Amino acid sequence: MITTHVLDIARGVPAAGVTVILEMRGSHDWTPVGRGTTDANGRLNSLTTDHELAPGTYQLTFDLGDYHRDCGLEAPFFPEAKVTFVVDDSSRHYHVPLVVSPYGYSTYRGA
Repeated sequence: MITTHVLDIARGVPAAGVTVILEMRGSHDWTPVGRGTTDANGRLNSLTTDHELAPGTYQLTFDLGDYHRDCGLEAPFFPEAKVTFVVDDSSRHYHVPLVVSPYGYSTYRGA
């Protein structure tokens, strides 16, 4: 299972309404695996609901441009954030949070 959580540290709230796309790297390109939008708590738990997780390299793309525009920022500096990570054991839960502000973002491996 792959899940994410987006927190807006500039506003001090969960980032609700962020569109997230999950892809898996193939031999020559990226294959879509899941897509969703963070809930009122900034969480998204359904990215791999319809996909059997396999070992490999995955990428989460977060649509920060629309999120920041919805929050009143006219010209967001980061239109998106891409986080690439490796799944080496498909039986484990991979939680990849993102912390955002209008001019920066950070990620880490969550628990």
